[in-house]
Amino acid sequence: MSFDQRRRIFMVNIQKAAVIGCGFVGSTIAYTLMQKGIFSEMVLLDANEPKAQGEAMDISHGLPFSHAMDIYAGTYEDIADAAVVIITAGANQKPGETRLDLVHKNARIMKSIISDIKRVKCEGILLIVTNPVDILTQVALKESGFPKERVIGSGTVLDTARLKYLISEKLNVDSRNVHAFIAGEHGDSELAVWSCANIYGIGLDEFGKIKGYADFDKEKDKIYHAVRDSAYEIIERKGATYYGIGMAAAKIAESIVRDSHTVAPVSVSLNGEYGLSGLCLSIPSVVGRGGAEQVLEINFNEEETEKLRQSAEELKSVLQEIDLA
Repeated sequence: MSFDQRRRIFMVNIQKAAVIGCGFVGSTIAYTLMQKGIFSEMVLLDANEPKAQGEAMDISHGLPFSHAMDIYAGTYEDIADAAVVIITAGANQKPGETRLDLVHKNARIMKSIISDIKRVKCEGILLIVTNPVDILTQVALKESGFPKERVIGSGTVLDTARLKYLISEKLNVDSRNVHAFIAGEHGDSELAVWSCANIYGIGLDEFGKIKGYADFDKEKDKIYHAVRDSAYEIIERKGATYYGIGMAAAKIAESIVRDSHTVAPVSVSLNGEYGLSGLCLSIPSVVGRGGAEQVLEINFNEEETEKLRQSAEELKSVLQEIDLA
């Protein structure tokens, strides 16, 4: 552990979290963190201060059924010693609007938030959840000047959960026994890394045959498109997605505070890994108290490597539009 990492640990309260943005996603994350009981203090911030106050009150009223915790609405001064700062503030994704359509509006909001975080000299891990998350993680990284391991995005952690769930439904197995992940952009150019997928060590195609599928490739294609389009389907039906991402973000925060060294496809800054650099992309990484402590280089097959490159190129074209490439 470096001197800077040791210094940061002494300057933060590992039992304290902050959630910036108290819309559907932010309030759901806060509620999930309360239920997990991994923090003793949580501060909520929102541009609409009464909204943050109301959410803090509502969640606090459930504490007699959960764990002792101090939950309150505050200001940026209150987050200075937070170990994890979860940023969800931004414009909502509208029906028919892609995550990348949101970039210009939410980049401006992110820059303003990061400016305030720097002003109070916060030394915590920044967990970006606002979409488009890979782009905004890069914005947060550049604007903050923080070490790259301290700025991570929720990435394709939720997409990966969706993939595991849909595979488990198709093969009638416990989703916790499904080992597979989504990489690349958290969005339309994401890719399922089928070459690494297995059910408790049994290759997916082999397990498919055990379950009576002569050709599981056709099922893979259906599953991939269902994963990729899940958010659009949910938004069309109920206007927003928040339960799944609430649990995903809370799991990442838990990995940080427990220093569990969890492997998850968070959005991280790439510096030569997979031949890519100058952007944040969702790649399996080891997550612990230091943030994204190690980016894992996995042997993707040739087709997957090309799809990852294409996903990176799409994101780089957007970064150039907002002068962040």
